[in-house]
Amino acid sequence: MRTTVGWRADGPATTLRRASVERRDLRPDDIAVRVDHCGVCHTDLHAVRAHREAGASVVPGHEFTGVVTEIGSEVTRFAAGDPVAVGNIVDACGECAMCRAGQENFCHAFPTLTYGGTDRHDGSATLGAYSREYVVRDRFAYRLPAGLDPAAAAPLLCAGISVWEPLSTLGVGPGTRVAVAGLGGLGHLAVKLAVALGADTTIISRSAGKAGDARRLGAHDVVVSTDPDRMAAARDRFDVVIDTIPAPHDLGPYLRLVAMDGTLNLVGHLGQVTLQVMDLLVGRKKLSSAGSGGRPATAALLDFCAEHGVAADVELLPSARVNEALDRLERNDVRYRFVLDMSDLS
Repeated sequence: MRTTVGWRADGPATTLRRASVERRDLRPDDIAVRVDHCGVCHTDLHAVRAHREAGASVVPGHEFTGVVTEIGSEVTRFAAGDPVAVGNIVDACGECAMCRAGQENFCHAFPTLTYGGTDRHDGSATLGAYSREYVVRDRFAYRLPAGLDPAAAAPLLCAGISVWEPLSTLGVGPGTRVAVAGLGGLGHLAVKLAVALGADTTIISRSAGKAGDARRLGAHDVVVSTDPDRMAAARDRFDVVIDTIPAPHDLGPYLRLVAMDGTLNLVGHLGQVTLQVMDLLVGRKKLSSAGSGGRPATAALLDFCAEHGVAADVELLPSARVNEALDRLERNDVRYRFVLDMSDLS
């Protein structure tokens, strides 16, 4: 084993403390990555707050960028010094129909997650990237294209790929009318990507105060969801509605915004939902969801973002302020993604 340092919650603790973190020795197809920047995701917040099992540990962090420091004996895709990015999936079976289709995120044997997962070789629990080093199978690391800021690129590996998956598979492009419900970490990247794809893009928000942000992000319009007249005027208007709202909510008003044969795609709240079938029937509307992405889609996202200058709006904090970041995230006090600078762990 090799030892690094990171931010860990032990036992019933609901805050993170600086601690030693063990990493495996490199297998032939592994690379070691010096973690430079790691995004702070709502999943991290939930993992820390819900962590109660005595004797166990959690090290969050599953959207990060850094530099390769060492490679395994069989690695040919990377060399020491290469800038890379890693997301929330670090392994999969590689044999099922989903893996063969390049959708490792839907692996029938369930993908190995960057933290809170189970290593497929030794059965150990994976520990995340709120640390100075991460060891990962080389095929689940991605070259970080030149021109992408490493800090602003880190959230692309979770929030970005989560919205890129539906935008790309639903064929969003010039002439497509897209609405994004919710303007947070996921939503602001959905807006940026839809605009870069050439879509006519609208933000659906509870507050008219988001109009300034909407224009800055490139959106063409804002529909205030609490204004019945605006919602009625937007009925049947959008080919694709990307719903990033993280809490349970009524889907009916958003389905009514979808045009005939259009799609409402859920990427925010992934729990149980209820709906009236008539909201689907009238207009032959579709309800879908998406989560993360496979290796080909993730690589394509990074290339697209580098070509079009798309990255997250981030607030960069030294990693020692990680608990402050989690507290503020819980209060929704961020525009739009915290990223931790891990250099203070050296």
